Amino acid sequence: MEKEGNRTVLTDFVLVGFTTDPVLRIIVFVLFLISYTVTLTGNLGLMTLIYLESRLHTPMYFFVGSLSFLDIWYSTVYTPRILADCVSKNNSMSLTSCAAQFFFSAGLAYSECFLLAVMAYDRYVAICNPPLYATAMPKKLCIQLVIGSYVAGFSSAIVYTGNTFHLHFCGNNIINHYFCDEPPLVKMACDDTRVYELTVTTILGCNMLATTAVILGSYTGIVAAITRIHSATGRRKAFSTCSSHLISVFLFYGSILFTYSRPSSQHTPNWDKASALFYTVVNPLVNPLIYSLRNKDVKSAFKKVLGRFIQPK
Repeated sequence: MEKEGNRTVLTDFVLVGFTTDPVLRIIVFVLFLISYTVTLTGNLGLMTLIYLESRLHTPMYFFVGSLSFLDIWYSTVYTPRILADCVSKNNSMSLTSCAAQFFFSAGLAYSECFLLAVMAYDRYVAICNPPLYATAMPKKLCIQLVIGSYVAGFSSAIVYTGNTFHLHFCGNNIINHYFCDEPPLVKMACDDTRVYELTVTTILGCNMLATTAVILGSYTGIVAAITRIHSATGRRKAFSTCSSHLISVFLFYGSILFTYSRPSSQHTPNWDKASALFYTVVNPLVNPLIYSLRNKDVKSAFKKVLGRFIQPK
């Protein structure tokens, strides 16, 4: 803590985490260790499968692999810290560490929003213009779209983080959360936060509106194209290529909007922790399952690649 005028400004925080009970902390440690291991294994496995199987060398699976790569880093922003806090008696975090976690959390979250929008556009091109798909989505463009998602995401994160940590924090340094998130930090601010909240709402609103417009526009075109397909099998196949993506969108966007679209006065620690779990831990965990268990191409490729390793020589 540091003195600044007549007030004491906080320079470090203490994360409460999920519980202070020693037995429950061990249970939380085991659960998150398992989830993190499954997350890393699932996403790395899906990336490896896409790399090894030539049939999956298409724009669609390039974006799926890019999403898996992002989810690995996204989960790593939170889970190792959760595991460390479960077994440590000192859960303190410096202001710099808090700002770094906040920045990468925001940057990767915004990047995922843009990447999901890019994936919706990719499905639109694939379903509405199948003969021109390979021409319309060359590898160079796919790479540029992924890089653009990161640039847009981290540009927003710079503004978001800069505005958040321009605030002065004072009073109790206890953060009743498992990571440095915006709602508990704003409650600790000793400045007037009205301009800040307007700025943050504008950043979140612009990003959500832009990406949601791309997703809704893409799926409007997709639905129109599917209705023009005469065979039931063709319509079912076209929709099946979109179902995994739609599940990811609803899970990720729903949990983020529920957490950050509410006024700060309506935030409670338990609800914030529960809703944040969906986009910080659950989403990276289930994404590889969504894109593999519901996808015939991925299951077929997995069997083929597995056969190469277990077949007798």
